Amino acid sequence: MFDARFRSAVDRVASPVGRALRRTGLSPDHLTATGIVLSLPAAWAIGTGRLVLGLLLLVASALPDLFDGSLAKATGRASARGAFFDSVGDRVSDSVVLGGFAWYAQSRFHGHAALVPLAVLGASQLVSYVRAKAEALGIDAKNGLMERGERVLVLCFALQFSADMLQLLWLVFALSLVTAGQRFVRVWRLADRPPKPEPAAVVVRWRAWKQERAAGRQAHAGREAGAGWWARAPRGPEAARWEGLLGRPGTGRAEAGTGRLGAYRRAGAGARPGARWHERRWQRRQARSLGTRPEAGPDDEAQDTGALRGREGSRPRRHPLAD
Repeated sequence: MFDARFRSAVDRVASPVGRALRRTGLSPDHLTATGIVLSLPAAWAIGTGRLVLGLLLLVASALPDLFDGSLAKATGRASARGAFFDSVGDRVSDSVVLGGFAWYAQSRFHGHAALVPLAVLGASQLVSYVRAKAEALGIDAKNGLMERGERVLVLCFALQFSADMLQLLWLVFALSLVTAGQRFVRVWRLADRPPKPEPAAVVVRWRAWKQERAAGRQAHAGREAGAGWWARAPRGPEAARWEGLLGRPGTGRAEAGTGRLGAYRRAGAGARPGARWHERRWQRRQARSLGTRPEAGPDDEAQDTGALRGREGSRPRRHPLAD
């Protein structure tokens, strides 16, 4: 109940704490392990009748479970392994603490009083099992009146008002059974619905293209970091035009003898005046960015000059002093 209604408020308080803990170098697993370790002296203090100390240690063992998720988000270490460890740690802490309650109830109330905390333990494990099985089936089952946060809160009240401990434990037991029933009904209803349709083929292709584009950008980032702007591959709509013009599909870079400019070169400078010169200029810029010198044939300059003169020959010449 608290997790569904007050999760956003708790996250606003826990997020700054998680960012502060990030500077200490701690990991979320360290906090989870700390909560498990603190539950051991808490159970001992409760079982031996030191209820005030047990209350303080119980609160101290619950705080790491509150902040380990915020620390995982702040450090970017949220993972399936961490979630698994956190869930198992919660079950271990609950078992140890409720064992301390059973020890204290047997020594103070006698009779079969120790069975009440053990019944609470069984009901709480049932609540957790229903949620775990639902998540394994792909169904969210976080609803209910008595989750772990509410259970820890009522146990703290039971330590503070020890005279009414058994009544409060009976309340936890009853509400835990109600929570398990609520989750069971939710999973029963949602499991009968038809599965969600698979995404369309267009969506699948778009996602694959997006992932491939992001991977390509990361791969080219380091290689192009020191190159000039003329050596970088064009992106966006310009990429397709340069690939078809200069050859080497998929890269946007020039390759000698390929593409439309390469075809003009093979056909001769007269096929398209100036095409050979543009290709040579592109190669020179690439060679300059890489610190090498482009290979030049014996008639390269002559062909380039002839191509340029062929372009200029079609325009009327003007006298330098005409203006």
